[in-house]
Amino acid sequence: MRVAAGMTTAFAAGLLGVPRTNVPNMESGRSGISSDRVRTLAGNYGCADHSLVDALAAMAAEREKGWWEAYRGRLPAGFLDIAEMEWHASQLRIALSVHLPGIVQTEEHARAVFAHVFPRLPEADIDVRVALRLDRHRVLDKPDPPVLDLILHEAGLRMQFGGPKAAKRQLDYLLEASEREHVTVRAIPFKAGGFPGAGQSVVYAGDRVPQLDVVELDSTHGPEFIDSAIQLQKYRAQLDAMRDAALSPRASCDFIRAIADDL
Repeated sequence: MRVAAGMTTAFAAGLLGVPRTNVPNMESGRSGISSDRVRTLAGNYGCADHSLVDALAAMAAEREKGWWEAYRGRLPAGFLDIAEMEWHASQLRIALSVHLPGIVQTEEHARAVFAHVFPRLPEADIDVRVALRLDRHRVLDKPDPPVLDLILHEAGLRMQFGGPKAAKRQLDYLLEASEREHVTVRAIPFKAGGFPGAGQSVVYAGDRVPQLDVVELDSTHGPEFIDSAIQLQKYRAQLDAMRDAALSPRASCDFIRAIADDL
């Protein structure tokens, strides 16, 4: 907002009566800011989007630490950022080709996944990563859980992390999750052929207003977060195309059940 309005950090600092160096820290989230100060800045920046200002003010008011803070210092910050993103999202659209989403992984599956991290992790580090991954399940039991739309490729559904028995238990758990009213699972079979985004893992987190949406991409060195309007539009279109390539939710569950029965 400040940049779009052509204002300097010195101008913002003057409005709030703080040192100029405080402004970048507030803008980047490294330090807190009150709801009143958010509204003061937005008003002086000429922002007429009241929904966006209200959403930002509400975010500023949410000062309590989340459950993921218990892992601070024990895991890379990116792991905690993913948990926080999921917790505050109103909608999650997740598309994966070879893996299953961490938010619905069983302990056996998650442990087998982390056992293949290179270079190999010590058992204690694997334990902490698995614990966080299982704690992420709690977002599905919130009073106001996000609408979860999973698009999974047959390749990921057939990966036997932990062996056939563990893989069957993982698919059974996935089917149980799909029975929740706010969870939809769609499968893309091999026979569907190519489709946009076939080589990517994408998590699209929808927020209170579209301007606060964010895309998370997995990489070997950690998660990457994208929030530019043009890129968000591109990923929404990609996810729509992937959804069109997938089976219907009912047919997807039948498809997953058939894979589980073969194990």
